[in-house]
Amino acid sequence: MDVSALSALSTLSDRRIVLRPGDAGYDDELAGFQTGYAQRPDVVVAATSTDDVVAAVTYAAEAGLPVGVQATGHGLPDASVGGVLISTRRLDEVVVDPVARTVRVGAGVRWGQVVAAAAEHGLAPLNGSAPSVGAVSYTLGGGLGVLAREFGYAADHVRSLDVVTADSAVRHVTAEGDAELFWGLLGGGANLGVVTALEIGLVPVARLYGGALAFDGREVDPAVVLRAYTAWTETVPDEVTSSLAALVYPDLPMLPEALRGRYLLTVRVAYTGSAAEGERLVAPLRALGPAHEDSLRELPYTESHTIHSDPDFPHAYYGESRMLDGLDTDGLERILALTGPAADRMYVVQLNHLGGALARPAANAVPHRDARWLLRILSPVNGAGGTEDTDGADRASLRELYAGAFGEVAPHVIGRSLNFTFAGGDRPEGLYDAETQKRLAGLKATYDPANLFRRNYSVR
Repeated sequence: MDVSALSALSTLSDRRIVLRPGDAGYDDELAGFQTGYAQRPDVVVAATSTDDVVAAVTYAAEAGLPVGVQATGHGLPDASVGGVLISTRRLDEVVVDPVARTVRVGAGVRWGQVVAAAAEHGLAPLNGSAPSVGAVSYTLGGGLGVLAREFGYAADHVRSLDVVTADSAVRHVTAEGDAELFWGLLGGGANLGVVTALEIGLVPVARLYGGALAFDGREVDPAVVLRAYTAWTETVPDEVTSSLAALVYPDLPMLPEALRGRYLLTVRVAYTGSAAEGERLVAPLRALGPAHEDSLRELPYTESHTIHSDPDFPHAYYGESRMLDGLDTDGLERILALTGPAADRMYVVQLNHLGGALARPAANAVPHRDARWLLRILSPVNGAGGTEDTDGADRASLRELYAGAFGEVAPHVIGRSLNFTFAGGDRPEGLYDAETQKRLAGLKATYDPANLFRRNYSVR
């Protein structure tokens, strides 16, 4: 083993940012949003700078250990044991350039921080629905956001990336300076290096018309809501980004009384046009019947997270996704029946309307741009921290159930979404088309021939 690698790690250890199993702070550093799957690395490096990342990568390469990266722990792909985990949560730089309409974002920054900083200048990032998700990791997976149909994937707006590759080199990567690596980092996830920061474009959006329109599935026929929503999407402009979610809320005391035990089908809408035009656009949906919830309104972009109101507390979950090139509404109705009130466990089903700017070609590896829909199914899982139940029987049974559900729309499936593998990220099948996979493999052979950055680790 190279002496310099050991020396680098020793220096880090002196600064109390290297943690091993049993050390005070080890478990806290690994804690994240996903509690169902445990990372138990041999070494955790709580990086405070790019130099710390370089030292950790150097040590791992010389020791022959795999490297994983974790910012917020939203997207852990699986339980993992051993290796070196680099925690990037302290790399929290957010610098907005209001003239250039860009923001520099560190690897540990969450979208909520970027939304707040950009809003001071009447600007908005292409963030996702949850403010607690890591901005950099989300973008490396593509980034399907609140304004996606109008502006495309977040990855489409990246200007540059700072990355530490497997040879411990610090690279400032742009489309002009290194077009192929730039292409592969955006959409390739964490497979080519540790991205410590990126610069990304902002859009001139300060307010929205949007919110949620929820129907009780026991009062309004779910099939009617489904068919009305999918027909409605054919009439709206690209400035409308929307989704339909269906779930039976558990009867638990921590939930609002109005939600407990309800089977709700909720249309979520974000529209950058006027409130008056927004009201006109959503009128056909309101005509479906009495709404259990109607929060459609004009709102500042800083409240965009209220459109989806994603859970903000850590929990254990498993799920999968499929990118679809078209719709089979009969098949979707059968999926709703399988996952609705008659199901023996809780399922969260979400159908995202794609197209618009998402379909435009871009200089990155984000695949499946011809997809018209994204279908997701997610379930809470038993156990916590990678217990046998979570890793074994529970996940195996869910995989079987999901396979059956997705089978109902199989003729339209063209792949999976890297951002929405929900602990299914241990399997690479379907994440990329053949040509994209071939190019990424070439980059892997060039920049990480020893496979230091392994697919069974997450960035989010």
